[in-house]
Amino acid sequence: MRARVGETTIAEADEADLVRIEGNWYFPPAAVDKALLQTSDTPYTCPWKGECQYYSVKIGNEILADRAWAYPEPYPGAIERVGRDFAGYIAFAPDVEVGD
Repeated sequence: MRARVGETTIAEADEADLVRIEGNWYFPPAAVDKALLQTSDTPYTCPWKGECQYYSVKIGNEILADRAWAYPEPYPGAIERVGRDFAGYIAFAPDVEVGD
C-alpha cells in the first residue's frame, strides 16, 4: 500500500504491516518518508487512543497542514482494543491517497 499526494509517495508498506483503525490505514514509522513530514503544533488528545502528534506534509514548496498524525504513546487500553501496538504509526487525511 502507498500513501501519495499526486506523484509523490509519502509512505509505502505491505498491507500486512499496516494497522487499520477507524477507517484509517496506519503505516509503520520505517515505511514513511520523514523528509516529507514537518511536526505540527496542533494539539489533540483522543479519548481512547491518547495524545496525538500531527504532521504537515511538504511536497515541493507546498505545505499541507496537519495531513498526517500518529500516537507516539497510545494508551494501554487502546493497544488492547486495536489488538496490536500502533505506537508511532502514521495515518493520513482523506486528501492523501492511500491504496495499492
